[in-house]
Amino acid sequence: AMAPGPGLRRKGAAGPGWPLVRQGLRRAWHDKHLVLLEPHYTPLVAACLCLAEVGVNQWVIHRVAYTEIDWKAYMDEVEGVVNGTLDYTQLKGDTGPLVYPAGFVYIFLGLYYATSRGTNIRLAQHLFAGLYLATLLLVFRIYCRTNKVPPYVFFFMCCASYRIHSIFVLRLFNDPVAMAILFLAVNLFLEDRWSWGCFCFSLAVSVKMNILLFAPGLLFLLLRRFGLPGTIPKLAICAVLQVALGFPFLLANPVGYLARSFDLGRQFLFKWTVNWRFLPEEVFQHRAFHMGLLIAHLTVLGCFALSRWHRSEESILSLLKDPAERKSPPQPLSANQIVFALFTSNFIGVCFSRSLHYQFYVWYFHTLPYLLWCTPAKKPAHLLKVLLLGLIELSWNTYPSTVYSSASLHLCHGVILAQLWYGTAPSPAAEEEKQPPKKAE
Repeated sequence: AMAPGPGLRRKGAAGPGWPLVRQGLRRAWHDKHLVLLEPHYTPLVAACLCLAEVGVNQWVIHRVAYTEIDWKAYMDEVEGVVNGTLDYTQLKGDTGPLVYPAGFVYIFLGLYYATSRGTNIRLAQHLFAGLYLATLLLVFRIYCRTNKVPPYVFFFMCCASYRIHSIFVLRLFNDPVAMAILFLAVNLFLEDRWSWGCFCFSLAVSVKMNILLFAPGLLFLLLRRFGLPGTIPKLAICAVLQVALGFPFLLANPVGYLARSFDLGRQFLFKWTVNWRFLPEEVFQHRAFHMGLLIAHLTVLGCFALSRWHRSEESILSLLKDPAERKSPPQPLSANQIVFALFTSNFIGVCFSRSLHYQFYVWYFHTLPYLLWCTPAKKPAHLLKVLLLGLIELSWNTYPSTVYSSASLHLCHGVILAQLWYGTAPSPAAEEEKQPPKKAE
C-alpha cells in the first residue's frame, strides 16, 4: 500500500495536541464523579463556565434594564480633558469631582471615543461583557496554578452572582477595570515576570486606589524574592509609571492632582454603606472610628506578615538581605505563597474598610473561593464554606443595606479571617520538615 504523501493526513488523524485533549476528555468521563471535586479538573470546568457566561452576559444585557449611576459622570469627566482642561480641580461630572488617578482618564477616554462620546450604552455594555470574560480567564488561570479549590465552587463564582454581573454590564463601574488589570499582574507574578507584574500593578492603581490594599502583600513578596536591593528597582517601575501617567496633570496643577486622585481621607456617605449600617451616622463619620479601623488593619496585617506569610526560622528583617546572603538557601516562591499573601492582604483591607459601597464587592469577590478553600477542611466544612459564600452574596444583594445585612457581612468576614489564621498555623509535621534531613549512613 502506498504511504500517504507528506502533504496528506491519514483519515482520523489530527494535530499533535489532539491526542492529549482526547485522553484528558476520556479520563474526565471515566472520573466524572470527581470532575466537580478534584481541583485538577479546573480547566475543564472553567472552559464550560466561560462558554456559559457568554450566554448569561448576553441575556443580562438584553433582558435586564441598564441603570445609570456613574457612567455619565465618567464621560463628563474625561470630556473635560478632551476640551483641554488638565487642572484636576476643574474636572467633574454629575456625581461630583474627578477622584481617580490618570490611568482611569486614559482608559475611559478610549471608551468615550469607542462609544460615540459615551452615548452608545449598548456597545459599552458589550465591551464590559468582554472585560468580564477576560477577568474570568485570568482568575481561572490563577486557580489552575494554585490547585486548591474544588471546581464545583466556581459555579457560585460565575453564574450565581447577580451583583457581579450588575457591576460589570449594568453599571459600567471602573472597579472591574482596575481588578482585571490586577489579576493580569498576579498572573505575571506567577510566571516570575516581576517587572511586568509591577508595571501592571501600578497601572491598576492608576485606575482606582483600592488596588493598594494588595500592596503590603506585594511588598512582602518582592522582599522575599529579591531582598531590599532587588526590590527598589521594582518599586521604581511603579513610581515612574505613576509619574508618567499623571505628567500632563502634574504640570497643570500638581497639588490639585495629588489631592484629588490620591485622597486617602475622603469622606463616604452613610446612605451607601454596605458594611457599617448598624452604627449611628455620627460614629460612622467620626475620625476616631477611622483611626481605630486603621490601627486594627495594620495590626492584623502585621500579625499575618510575621506569622503566616513569613515561614522562615530567620527574623523577618532577613528579607532585607540579598537572598544569596540569607542563612536559609533561597527557594522559589510557589503559586500558593504568592496568591495567599496577595489575597489575604487585600481581604484584611476589605474587612477594616471605612465603608464599602455596592460596586466594591468586585474588590474581593473572585478571591473568596481561594480564601475559603486554601486551608484544609473535612467534608462537613465544605457545606459551611458554601453557606458563607451565600450569606456574603445575600448581604451584598440587600438594598438598601440593613442592620442585619451589615452584621452578617462582618460575621462572615470574621469567620473567614479566623479560618485563614488558624487554618494556616504551622503544624508539628511542618516544623519537622523545616529541619535539615539527616545524612544516610
